[in-house]
Amino acid sequence: FTSFLHLPGASEEEAAPLQQSFMIPKKEINMVSDMAKWKRSQAYADYMGFILTLNEGVRGKKLTCEYKVSEPIEKLVALLNTLDRWIDETPPVDQPSRFGNKAFRTWYAKLDQEAEKLVATVIPKRLADAAPEVAVYLKESVGNSTRIDYGTGHEAAFAAFLCCLCKIGVLRVDDQMAIVFKVFNRYLEVMRKLQKTYRMEPAGSQGVWGLDDFQFLPFIWGSSQLIDHPNLEPRHFVDEKVVNENHKDFMFLECILFITEMKTGPFAEHSNQLWNISAVPSWSKVNQGLIRMYKAE
Repeated sequence: FTSFLHLPGASEEEAAPLQQSFMIPKKEINMVSDMAKWKRSQAYADYMGFILTLNEGVRGKKLTCEYKVSEPIEKLVALLNTLDRWIDETPPVDQPSRFGNKAFRTWYAKLDQEAEKLVATVIPKRLADAAPEVAVYLKESVGNSTRIDYGTGHEAAFAAFLCCLCKIGVLRVDDQMAIVFKVFNRYLEVMRKLQKTYRMEPAGSQGVWGLDDFQFLPFIWGSSQLIDHPNLEPRHFVDEKVVNENHKDFMFLECILFITEMKTGPFAEHSNQLWNISAVPSWSKVNQGLIRMYKAE
């Protein structure tokens, strides 16, 4: 798969093997011992290869730079815009509990019902059989409707959704920057709106010892964007003025801005891990450390 991502000029036929058969994914990691099997699997190699290829693809680049936007990328953004519109159409309900607004379940039920149709708008007709398989990752990427929570496992499902679209040849090697800057960035905006609107709980949060309550990948890709920046160093991201002036260019700073909007009190107390990271001397060291941390988590 990673070799696919490094094949510029792969033709349609090469990018999507014709003999693919699709199946509905099912949960395979059920106990601790299954983790070793996952780490040895081709799926793990494909997934991490995808994350790291994109990490290289956005290195030193701003969100606002020029890049190619293909038709599938536009269709994915339209899909995310639909999810966003459904939030507007599903206002939170009055309820005694402050967190976990039950209107999220109504919103999620709509996605559950429409996911395959939404995916079918992104993939070509000849790959229609892939829709039921790929749609499962989309449904898993927005949070849990029973617990009304969201965490990095849901974020990973969205990355797996995009990885699947690469594996079947819908997204191509020259879509790399648009995958992160246009699609994933729009996904983050929609997830932040979900988290705020329905007061979602953090899933499996490590509290003050975790990197962030909700996301991880934008810190990896966002730190890669800042590698070799002429004047922004890791120590600067705890400076409010620097964040306000640069967040539109850098995913990492956009994440910091959202944290400071959502949390009160000293940064060092509510986001201890990030505070520690601000003491690392270079962005490339931050990036390498975050990749190690991600693999461990």
